[in-house]
Amino acid sequence: MNFLSRFRFLKNFYVAGSVGLLAWLLFFELNSIPDQIKNWWKLQRLEDQKEYYVEQIELLKKEQATTLGSDKLMEKYAREKYFMKKDSEEVFVLVDEKGEPFEK
Repeated sequence: MNFLSRFRFLKNFYVAGSVGLLAWLLFFELNSIPDQIKNWWKLQRLEDQKEYYVEQIELLKKEQATTLGSDKLMEKYAREKYFMKKDSEEVFVLVDEKGEPFEK
């Protein structure tokens, strides 16, 4: 029995060409189909991260707008958020059950 007789459908030029093209795209092409799928998943993860960072930027802009209003608020923010202090003092931040500082 001949090898090609088992695969009679490969005698058709268009079927054989399509099978060859599909094999080329799956395994040998620089931008193969598995690579495209991996890139798509990576893009989805990066878009999720982008949303997170955009939200964080908005929160920081709101904090900046409230703290840059006066020197007293800026000093309070620096002391509470970054634990800044003068050399001759100690700073204690009281927090509630949620871990957020109490407001005066």
